[in-house]
Amino acid sequence: MSVFATEIIDEEWGNYFELTGAGYGVLVAVMVVILLAGCLISNPDGKKKVSTKALVFSAVAMALGMVTSMIKLVDMPMGGSVTLCSMLFICLIGYIFGLRTGLMAAIAYGFLQLVVDPYIISIPQLFTDYIFGFGALGLSGIFSGKKNGMLWGYLLGVLGRYFFTFLSGMIFFGANAVNYNLSAPVYSLAYNGAYLGPEALITVLILLMPPVNKALIRIKAMAAEG
Repeated sequence: MSVFATEIIDEEWGNYFELTGAGYGVLVAVMVVILLAGCLISNPDGKKKVSTKALVFSAVAMALGMVTSMIKLVDMPMGGSVTLCSMLFICLIGYIFGLRTGLMAAIAYGFLQLVVDPYIISIPQLFTDYIFGFGALGLSGIFSGKKNGMLWGYLLGVLGRYFFTFLSGMIFFGANAVNYNLSAPVYSLAYNGAYLGPEALITVLILLMPPVNKALIRIKAMAAEG
């Protein structure tokens, strides 16, 4: 159908798109551009908005997020899973470096997820699930520098992702609701909450452990050095 994507016709799950080699190449290029743009764009005073250290931390966090996202404690039948705290690593960047860097890293992570495990039925769904959904994890940066900032930032990031996955489920996958005698909004709320909720609960319990909290504070202080 296109140089970048091929339409797959599936009578059971409905039609969707698979990326071609060119499509994967474009996504990787966009992800790299997003990361580099944060380093190259400067403030009026000439200082870089995103330092090399922030870029390195972001790359490590994205790698850890990808690895842990592949460790699925529960795998949902229609997409989504309870992973080994994968969202925590992406929210961590916002907590350490602030909202701008947090959003940059989270959006790049969304592109990375799209490269590794794509499920595309339309361009709007692609943006809702991947770019906006994972990008919302960067909202954790709003609480950077605040007391218990990692905890509140993580909760805000997860709620942001939940909001966009809810929209996607209601708009693009709402037809599945009839199989459960539910309305599309209720179906989407329940389905997406069934995997995001447990993972968030597990992660919050981990964040509430004093040794973990002290370790995060030390990591943030280390990132601020120099």
